[in-house]
Order: sequence, then structure tokens, then C-alpha cells
Amino acid sequence: MDSRAFAGTAVNHELSQSVAALLARADADIAARRPVCRSSGNCCKFEQHGHRLYVTAAELAHFAQVHVAPPQSKIQNQNSKIDSANAKTLPLQQFFAQSQPTGCPYQINNLCTAREARPLGCRIYFCDANAQSWQNDLYEKYHHELKLLHAQHNLPYRYLEWRTALHELLQSPATSQRCAP
Repeated sequence: MDSRAFAGTAVNHELSQSVAALLARADADIAARRPVCRSSGNCCKFEQHGHRLYVTAAELAHFAQVHVAPPQSKIQNQNSKIDSANAKTLPLQQFFAQSQPTGCPYQINNLCTAREARPLGCRIYFCDANAQSWQNDLYEKYHHELKLLHAQHNLPYRYLEWRTALHELLQSPATSQRCAP
């Protein structure tokens, strides 16, 4: 991946602000449709529910600036609550060290621990059957705007599967130091 797609390189704060503003508009558009979320965590269990999450280089750069290096996780058993001060996620190195990582490394006890910077696809996907009629059109609308941000900020456009993008991010010299436990 072009190294400019990662925080700490030529990607500037203005790009991250632009992505954040776009995602805020998408959130407002989604909220107006009143989809139901039961916090089942199914949206993050990609293999189990037959879907994949994709992210653009601009979203990934924004994510890296906001959330890529959370504090070292203290993963607890499934019945305990998350210590939000100390446990944000399974560290990316530990997640990718698993023989077959599944799901999203930012899901803990069926809850998203990366909500502030999560990609557009996470924001739009709902298991709610009533949401199925508008999800695709809304995604296409905001994805088009993300493509325009790439051009405006002279960032090469890439569209990658979420975990592939996170793995590339982890391997990037600009972020590997920040991801260290």
C-alpha cells in the first residue's frame, strides 16, 4: 500500500478531518432512518455471517490517526465487562499472530471498541431487515464521496478488505512502532 495511506506520513490532518466530517454526515443520514441495533456483534463476525468489510485508503488513514494503537489489551473472559481505560482491543500483532484470525480485532464482548473511527461499511451495516432496502444506496453515495476525497487530497485510491488493510497498516513503518505492545 502507498505509504501515504498511513498516519504519520504525507497524509495530513486535513484528510482525516474530511473523512471524519463525511462519516458524521453518514451517521446523521443513517440515524434519520432509525435502524435497529441489538448489539449482537454479528456484524463483526464476518465468517460466521457470510459478509466482508471493505475500507478505502482514506478511511484507513483516518482510522490510523484516531485509533490504530490503543492501549495494551487486558482481554478478560466473555462474562466480564471491558475495562475501557485499559482494554480497547486485542492488539493487532496478537490478532494477526493467531493461526486463522476471524472476525474483527476491535470487537470485544459483542461491542465495537473502535466506534469513533470505524469505517463506513461498519456504520451502514445493520442486521435489521428493515434496513436492507436503503443500505446499498446509502453506502454507494458516501463511498463515491470517499473516492472524491482521495482525488482532492492526491491520495491513491485503494479499496481493501478490512483485515487485509489492518495487516498492511501493521506492517507499515509509519505505524508499526505505534502498534507495538
